[in-house]
Amino acid sequence: MTAALTLPLLDSTRPERFPNPREALREPNGLLAFGGDLSARRLLAAYSQGIFPWFNDDEPILWWSPDPRCVFHTGELRANRSLRRLLARRHWRVTVDHAFTEVVHACAAPRPGQIGTWIIPTMIQAYVNLHKSGDAHSVEVWEDEQLVGGIYGIAVGRLFCGESMFSRESGGSKLALIALARLLRGWDFPLIDAQVTNPHLLSMGAVEYPRAQFLRMVAQLNHLPGQPGSWAAYTPRLMSQLQREGLIAD
Repeated sequence: MTAALTLPLLDSTRPERFPNPREALREPNGLLAFGGDLSARRLLAAYSQGIFPWFNDDEPILWWSPDPRCVFHTGELRANRSLRRLLARRHWRVTVDHAFTEVVHACAAPRPGQIGTWIIPTMIQAYVNLHKSGDAHSVEVWEDEQLVGGIYGIAVGRLFCGESMFSRESGGSKLALIALARLLRGWDFPLIDAQVTNPHLLSMGAVEYPRAQFLRMVAQLNHLPGQPGSWAAYTPRLMSQLQREGLIAD
């Protein structure tokens, strides 16, 4: 990528060090730096500064912090009437951190109208490593033993940085997102970072913040005590909450 030649090159010996995200390019929107690696230290440092990696297989590692920033408020996500009607006809269940690798691979699978994927093998391995260390998490939606939807991302302090979600059945990703929001709201995680705005995210309830405001929120949230380790044990409690709301069957 020719733009990368004019960008700051990350110091391979200082994985926590990034340029100020406020200095990211306007075009392409948010491109900040290139190089480095996908080690756990570097990734966690990036997310804690409002920065994330996004690149194709034929590019160097590229780091971004776009303006504006797309987020979900965990306390404001609701199932609309059409989703509730759809879920009433389903017999789905929800789990947490039960099939992280499967969710990531499903998110990486080709989608209609999409050529290739940015979730390449090196990215998959990096996030699997973060999952093993208790920093990355997934929510899964099942019909019997078939995975029909899911979402995954990284927790830094009390900010959840959503990476990707998928549906194999209509409503699968929406239920996964709402379930994640319910789980996070119970732990006082106010935001799910959705990174780059698109019409689909906005239709699901996402809102935009100016980058400067988002970065101030990140600085506050990443210093608060989070929820380290596996979240799998919280599955029964989450299922009970979703059942009380009528989002999944008893």
